[in-house]
Amino acid sequence: MSIKRLQPEARLTGAVVHNGLVHLAGQVADDPDADAEGQAADILRQVDALLAEAGTDRSRLISMQIFLADMGDMAAMNRAWDAWLDTANKPARATVEARLADPRWRVEMTGIAALPPVART
Repeated sequence: MSIKRLQPEARLTGAVVHNGLVHLAGQVADDPDADAEGQAADILRQVDALLAEAGTDRSRLISMQIFLADMGDMAAMNRAWDAWLDTANKPARATVEARLADPRWRVEMTGIAALPPVART
């Protein structure tokens, strides 16, 4: 099975496609000064773009892990999540509080999605 790396950067790759799965790197907001809801919405836009580049979409998400710098931001993050979520195809999800690499980041997300059978590489 081949390994396909999407959006490589200096230390990581935005997503890795292997064996019918898309593994997302931790995604953070382009604007670290946005509030938690704004950061979450931006991250979910990035997730959509990575999944599309890999040949899949949010309906095929298997799991998502969400890291919040402060659990007090849970309601704000959930507003963005609920607006974005494909309610017919909800992924498994975990949300934890964690110190993020940049103190301005309020939210970081990672996840795993399946490719459709015809897109597997």
